[in-house]
Amino acid sequence: MFDKILVANRGEIACRIIQACRELGIATVAVYSEADRDALHVRMADEAICIGAAPNTSSYLNAANILSAAVIAGADAIHPGYGNLSEDPNFAEAIEGCKLTFIGPSAEAIARVGNKAEARKTMREANVPVVPGSLDGIRDAAEAREIARELGYPVMVKAAGGGGGRGIRIIHNDEQMAEAVERASSEARSAFGNGDLYIEKYMEDLRHVEVQILADKHGNCIHLGERDCSVQHRHQKLLEESPCPAVSSSLRRRMGEAAIRAAQAAGYTNAGTVEFLLDTRGRFYFIEMNARLQVEHPVTEMLTGIDIVREQIRIAAGERLRHEQGGIWFEGHTMECRILAVDGDRGFIPSPGEITRWEFPSGPGIRVDSGVAAGSVVSTHYDPMIAKVICWDEDRDSVIERMRATLRGSRIEGIKTSIPYHLRLLGNAYFRRGEVTTQFIQRRLPIPQGGGR
Repeated sequence: MFDKILVANRGEIACRIIQACRELGIATVAVYSEADRDALHVRMADEAICIGAAPNTSSYLNAANILSAAVIAGADAIHPGYGNLSEDPNFAEAIEGCKLTFIGPSAEAIARVGNKAEARKTMREANVPVVPGSLDGIRDAAEAREIARELGYPVMVKAAGGGGGRGIRIIHNDEQMAEAVERASSEARSAFGNGDLYIEKYMEDLRHVEVQILADKHGNCIHLGERDCSVQHRHQKLLEESPCPAVSSSLRRRMGEAAIRAAQAAGYTNAGTVEFLLDTRGRFYFIEMNARLQVEHPVTEMLTGIDIVREQIRIAAGERLRHEQGGIWFEGHTMECRILAVDGDRGFIPSPGEITRWEFPSGPGIRVDSGVAAGSVVSTHYDPMIAKVICWDEDRDSVIERMRATLRGSRIEGIKTSIPYHLRLLGNAYFRRGEVTTQFIQRRLPIPQGGGR
């Protein structure tokens, strides 16, 4: 096992990893930007090193500074969290080159699944169903038009090397293609340093369902069930739950088996997520594999009782999986709301500032993962997610009521949050019946643009 781990991230995920290390008796090193000097993750860690100015490019995306901090601190390993450098194969390779351990998959596996167009090829060869689309990346708008005509409009152009909803455009006709390709490529280049795109058939009235996997370095691979991530605003998830209301035990088994085939075909180790689209007839299609810890991993942890972050660390240290597929149980129902520092009543506009009050209820089946506290300053430099509220109960109706009570009992002052919108969502009749697709928000509960509730 490792003696000291550097956490190459910030916010709630850095705090989450530091807590897991504490439980394993491992010392931790936090890195921070000048804007995060007094951040919660800095206060939690055993050591902390400043790695640059506030912008991500100067700090949390500065691989050289992070590696220097790890060497100076005498760390054995680096945990990247999610986002930032977590899916950069060059970062993983550089860590290994410094004789440190990257807590995640190999650089080769990250590269294999990180390019979405190449990942689609790998999945086809592994007999994993794939959304109809281009066999390779697209060169230009003219080629994209030809492929779109074969697939039939509408289609999506998507960043080959990205995620998180960036570098995506939906196109309904030939006339929209040139501008959509240019903008998607520009956005992808800015966000990921890679402007390559591929094209898929845009399929409506589907659920976004992902399967969590764990794979060790000894050839063992298991799945931990599925999460329904269909509630999305501009391709950004707002609420996740498990199990998916539309997934039966037999469908769960088939999706799990497909996810394991996907991981094995990619030569994948550590924690990862295989994402699918699911139609009303139980047919599912691979869309991408995330080579990292997911934001919504607590949903699975609450459902199965397995600490995914501790498993990541053990796998990276060379240990065998501590669980077998037959021993994984899915008890009750879990749900997660991502709390954003935005005005939930006025178009989700950012709401930076100092948090003057920060309180959440506690009790059975309630978990709050956060990177802030009273006195913390929410900066415009970073993602607006400031916390995740996760609830568990015996069934879906009960967990909805527990979540509503938890959010109503919260007291956050100094900034606006997405909680008002989450409460409307939890009370929506369609949502309560489980009638959710990726078009749910735009069709059933649009984000309010004006004032008032």
